[in-house]
Amino acid sequence: MNLRHCKTMSQEPFKRVLITGGAGFVGSSIALRLKHDFPDCEVVCVDNLHRKGSELNVPRLSAAGVSFVRADVRNREAFDGARYELIIDAAAEPSVMAGVDGIRVDYVVDTNLGGTLNVLEAARRCSAAVMFLSTSRVYAVNALRAMRMRETDRRFELSDIQEQAGVTVLGVDESFDVDGAKTLYGATKYASEVMVREYGAQFGLRVAVNRCGVIAGPWQMGRVDQGIIGLWVAAHIYGKRLKYIGYNGKQVRGILHIDDLCDLLLLQLAHMDEWDGRVRNVGGGREVSVSLLELTELCRTVAGRTIEIGYDDAVRPGDVPLYLSDTRKIRGELGWLPTRPAETIVEDVVKWIMDNKEKFRGVLT
Repeated sequence: MNLRHCKTMSQEPFKRVLITGGAGFVGSSIALRLKHDFPDCEVVCVDNLHRKGSELNVPRLSAAGVSFVRADVRNREAFDGARYELIIDAAAEPSVMAGVDGIRVDYVVDTNLGGTLNVLEAARRCSAAVMFLSTSRVYAVNALRAMRMRETDRRFELSDIQEQAGVTVLGVDESFDVDGAKTLYGATKYASEVMVREYGAQFGLRVAVNRCGVIAGPWQMGRVDQGIIGLWVAAHIYGKRLKYIGYNGKQVRGILHIDDLCDLLLLQLAHMDEWDGRVRNVGGGREVSVSLLELTELCRTVAGRTIEIGYDDAVRPGDVPLYLSDTRKIRGELGWLPTRPAETIVEDVVKWIMDNKEKFRGVLT
């Protein structure tokens, strides 16, 4: 193992940390981990509680000593008087289907791009470092669909020989094509990436950009357009109806346990000298990936229940048959590797739901 992976921090790197989207799945998980590892650090979470179920994270944050402020990142005044040393921007409307029907386009744009601009202005005023959580959805949809792949009985696989730059059998790296339509979600996050890097260059801020693939784990309130692992597990436990949409269930995603993401962020905090605006892919890669067919089998085995799953041949805007993050860049820099396989991710989500089955019935069904 790379020795850098073993480096630990003897004291908190920051005294005051702000996390936007702090009552969401990713934001709350990061906040709780920071507070656990650095109890003397003041951690403040901001969230508008727009997503169903996010309000259930507020008591967890409070019990851990994390401050919570109900506010909207679209409102610049919410950041008035901000005095933080680090801002982790995890706020987003994360649905790839958001705004596709022309409804509430302003919410997607104003939250994902406008909210990040408000974060950057707050960071500029108080000289805070910024960790921006972006998405693999910044890569062009048509380029992803054009990758050469082969079809097996259970999944799609990338071919050994590719005609496009930035993709190998290991997946998509940071040089892959971003020129083209991405979905409104992906476009707003890419625009935010550009602004994060510009603020870093123009105003001397320490900034880092993580392009995250599918993240999963306990406390994710999954739904059909975002949070697929949580959705699939919950459906098996509660007996909900599911269907494969396009690709006959063979579509593949690399998945990353939320604890592996938190491990990485703590490692990055120990290496602030490398916060120079570089973009890094973050995901489970080929090693931690599943097709929907494979995910179904995992859920049936772990949850001990079989449900009927339908088929829909439609390919929705933004749908792609396969996405894997090639994370060799960040692995080479920090020695970071995901340690939790797909089976563990499903097992952890099953346990979380079973331990809270009645409490979350109205949220997850």
